Amino acid sequence: MGFSAQGLGALTTLLGSLLLASAPLHAAPEAPATTDTIRIGQTAALSGPLAELGTELRDGADAYLKWINSKGGIHGKKIELVSEDDAYVPERAVQNVKKQLDNDKVLAFLGIMGTANYWAVMPLLDERKVPSVAPFTGSDDLRNQSSPYTFWVRASYGDEAEKIVRQLTTTGVTRIAVFYQNDTLGISGVDGVTKALRKRNLTIAAKGSFDKNSLDVGPAVRSISAADPQAVIMFSTYKATAAFVRKLKQGGSAAQLFAVSVVGVKALANELGPDATGIAISQVMPYPGNAALPLVREFEALPKPLQPKAGLTYTTLEGFISAKVLVEGLRRAGPQPTREKLTTALESLRNYDTGGYTIDFGPGKRQGSHFAEVTILGSGGKLMH
Repeated sequence: MGFSAQGLGALTTLLGSLLLASAPLHAAPEAPATTDTIRIGQTAALSGPLAELGTELRDGADAYLKWINSKGGIHGKKIELVSEDDAYVPERAVQNVKKQLDNDKVLAFLGIMGTANYWAVMPLLDERKVPSVAPFTGSDDLRNQSSPYTFWVRASYGDEAEKIVRQLTTTGVTRIAVFYQNDTLGISGVDGVTKALRKRNLTIAAKGSFDKNSLDVGPAVRSISAADPQAVIMFSTYKATAAFVRKLKQGGSAAQLFAVSVVGVKALANELGPDATGIAISQVMPYPGNAALPLVREFEALPKPLQPKAGLTYTTLEGFISAKVLVEGLRRAGPQPTREKLTTALESLRNYDTGGYTIDFGPGKRQGSHFAEVTILGSGGKLMH
């Protein structure tokens, strides 16, 4: 059974509240401002269905922070990323955040990963007034909560859906289906496509869903194939996306296939092999192959020991950019940063150019970017931009 976005948002908010019921809702003590280390927390999928993406996101952020440390840190303080594995499970994400607040005494969070996971931890972060930079989710519903402590670095699923639908309808495509993970990630995507199509007096041709952490995509394939769509937009993780694509192609469908940024280009290409050729993927970060971008050159100039094992990918670059935004906030917060000072400092990032990717926060403005573009996977997993 499906859920409406409003109902699912309320359900996940309630889940977060229940998971946090045993947590004392007093402000967690911050790391003393006199220490020589600033600790930053992260909970991400370092195992499970999103392990490849989670590892790349962490490593990209950690590479930038270690590079900053090698140059003396910020105001003489080193920055330590305390990253914990939650395996893409909300309950574990909550446990990690509580531990990092109460035991590790982190000042802020960076790159918390997953829509459902962020729904679960956001009440605690807001209650304790903890800044959280660059959650790895495009959920519009989360953004609509207007948390004063969450600073979004990536565009939303609504932004990605609008970009894809605009491109498809411009070329005459009108029968568009949606394959989605039946949770907050997928429902948010369905809502984005619905709104984009409504603007053009169109409706979704067919929908097919699957359960989170499952690869049972058969019913979704049958439902979507029966509608014979011209295109399918997929809001799903890379393993489920790969399973769906294989079965859909086996059934003879010639539909154009579009995935969204959270699928991970490299992860999907590795999972699908030759079957990945021709899949379009919306992106919310600059193209890593564009050597003209200062960001890309800065990443590639990292000392070899600091470079992520996966190299320069969309996801490692997102981690890198996110860490750069956090570091600029810490720089502006001054030599004795507090959560309140950091929140104010991040808010001051108006039209901040990270090196080819601009972030624009402000008073009451927490969505830093609406940038989205479409790329295509070519033969051998090579991305065509």
